Amino acid sequence: MTSASTLDFPRLLHTAGQVLDSVVDEFVAGLGAPSAVAKSATDFATQVDLDLERRITAELADRTQIAVHGEEFGGPPVDEGVVWVLDPVDGTYNYSTGMPLTGILLGLLVDGAPTLGLTWLPLQHRRYAGHVDGPLLVDGRPADRLAPTELSSAAVAYGPFNASHGGRYAGHRRADVIRALSARVARLRMTGSTGVDLAYTAAGIFGGAVVFGRHAWDNAPGAALVRAAGGVATDLGGTPWRATATSIVTGAPGLHDELMDVIGEVVGDEWSTRPTELGGHP
Repeated sequence: MTSASTLDFPRLLHTAGQVLDSVVDEFVAGLGAPSAVAKSATDFATQVDLDLERRITAELADRTQIAVHGEEFGGPPVDEGVVWVLDPVDGTYNYSTGMPLTGILLGLLVDGAPTLGLTWLPLQHRRYAGHVDGPLLVDGRPADRLAPTELSSAAVAYGPFNASHGGRYAGHRRADVIRALSARVARLRMTGSTGVDLAYTAAGIFGGAVVFGRHAWDNAPGAALVRAAGGVATDLGGTPWRATATSIVTGAPGLHDELMDVIGEVVGDEWSTRPTELGGHP
């Protein structure tokens, strides 16, 4: 069994990149694929999701001897030991409609902590990769570390939502936060792809991103990329992001603090981190 102490992050990053490169043509060819598995009224998986997950999972497990937890077929617990987390088609609605804001996400978790991430955006001919010790690699080349940034001079990505929905992060409160942010940021953007939002934050295209999704396969790759670039990744309560978190907020130094201040001003402690939601972690 692979242990954290034996991990060679540069080697794993190289191997994982080769695996993702091997499926790029199939990803591009499937653009516009219709729903194959309905999950909800607006959430579904295409046949490309299913086929790529099987292929990537098998090759990664064989070449790295590390198990994979995928969006479509599951896998081992994401908060124990060493495990890959995979989203073969992130931004599925975008992908199905032909919008290029979509990609392949792959992260490596060690006891729930994001250590390595890859976000391949084949329709943009972009590859983002890195491990938490840095640097962020863009198309294989080291990128500059993120410089301190202010909300007033940056674009911030915000996760899509329905204002009439309830739940942990009720839609009307998400609307309250975006209303407050609109008066503080240079621009707001809603791409429909968590992978794009977090990779663009790591690369400094966006100053930060607010994501309300809880799935590790969506959030772990980007959390690792942002940290590799020198940025900050927490949940909505300000706790450093882990696989059991129910949200993720990322940002450049300085800007992340401003984002959290705005969220706190609007919702107070409504979205504060509860120990039971983080599996006992403080």
